[in-house]
Amino acid sequence: MMKGFKGFFVYLRIVLIVSLLLLVMVAGASRYAEIDGVMLNDITQTVKENWDNIDALNEERFDTDIMVFDCNNICIYSSSDTAFKGVNVPLDATREGMITMPVNEGEVFLGTVVLTNPARTTYHKTITKLVLFTIGMIVLLLVSYMAFSYYINRSIIKPFNRMKEFATLIARGQLDEPLIMDKDNIFGVFTESFDIMREELKAAKQREIDLKMKEKELVASLSHDLKTPVTGIRAICGVLSVKIEDEYLKAKVEKIEQKTRDINTLINDLLASALDDLGEMNVCITEETSDILNKIVEEYDIYGKASLSTVPECIVKIDTNRMSQVIGNIINNSYKYADTKIDISYGFNGSLLEMKIRDYGEGVDPEEVDYLTNKFYRGKKNTAGKEGSGLGLYISGELMKKMGGQLICISDKDGFEVTLMIPLA
Repeated sequence: MMKGFKGFFVYLRIVLIVSLLLLVMVAGASRYAEIDGVMLNDITQTVKENWDNIDALNEERFDTDIMVFDCNNICIYSSSDTAFKGVNVPLDATREGMITMPVNEGEVFLGTVVLTNPARTTYHKTITKLVLFTIGMIVLLLVSYMAFSYYINRSIIKPFNRMKEFATLIARGQLDEPLIMDKDNIFGVFTESFDIMREELKAAKQREIDLKMKEKELVASLSHDLKTPVTGIRAICGVLSVKIEDEYLKAKVEKIEQKTRDINTLINDLLASALDDLGEMNVCITEETSDILNKIVEEYDIYGKASLSTVPECIVKIDTNRMSQVIGNIINNSYKYADTKIDISYGFNGSLLEMKIRDYGEGVDPEEVDYLTNKFYRGKKNTAGKEGSGLGLYISGELMKKMGGQLICISDKDGFEVTLMIPLA
């Protein structure tokens, strides 16, 4: 396209140069055109014959304008005022490049005939024609350039810009907008190919989405199915721990029960994550008295490490089962990664009840805090060799959002703290 523009401008310059050269050559040739001597003699003879009746020259048809001076250089006749403008005496005519011819009657000098130079007249006419021709050529070239520019803009630039915008949409993953095809578009073949590519990419993307959805449905189904045998194992362990009197075997049964709790937590996390991806991790918010929060803590504090403070009397808006899942995840994390005492405190913050759960382990690096609620992210400290999927805090954060609250993590030199912002009724 750029080469086409450059070629057009080169062509324009060549035409202008040729036109100017033609103008100079023709003008130079016409300057030296020969003067018709026979015509000059005829004019002089006619003037002499009509000298006594000079006005009779008006009846004559000369091929050029004439002016007649008497012997005293006084103008006695002029066929044109404009042709001899500024000529008052024969010497003025000579200075203007005109032809002067004496009129004699024998040996007697009657006067002078002044004629416009035919060659000069021809030169001026030629110049006028060439100027008009050049102007016409320039106008023609300008019109051609405008038509060429319009064609380039309509047939190349606009289709190219549409293809550029189309490529941008494809890069952004917006595959629903088709690429418009014009019948005069020189990129027609490419346009059709690009649109076919868009349709294939859209179909491939949809297949990928369908496959991912099936994978999530499979994970959700397996997680749900695994809960039944795990619950059965926990029930058997509960029965055995009551009936077995051997301390060694009893300790083993308790160990099995603890592992089943861990497995159950992982299954719950996987199930919640899969349901969240499927858009089915729902909450059912009800109004509950605030003392239910300490009851949930006591349910999960199986090792008695939590130190509870008094809960302010108020009504909270929560899904009890989901809040139990959130608090259980946080306490289990403290057991797993800190294994210290756990302090739980409460306070009001506007229309929210703050529930702070703090342990006194090593915590995490400050730069990692913002990533803890990301899916499948696990901190670098104290995680080696310990079971976990990196879903607990992510699911807890999502559940708090769905209940209209928030989960905030803080790690400092004293340990690790999770603040639950719980909506008040």
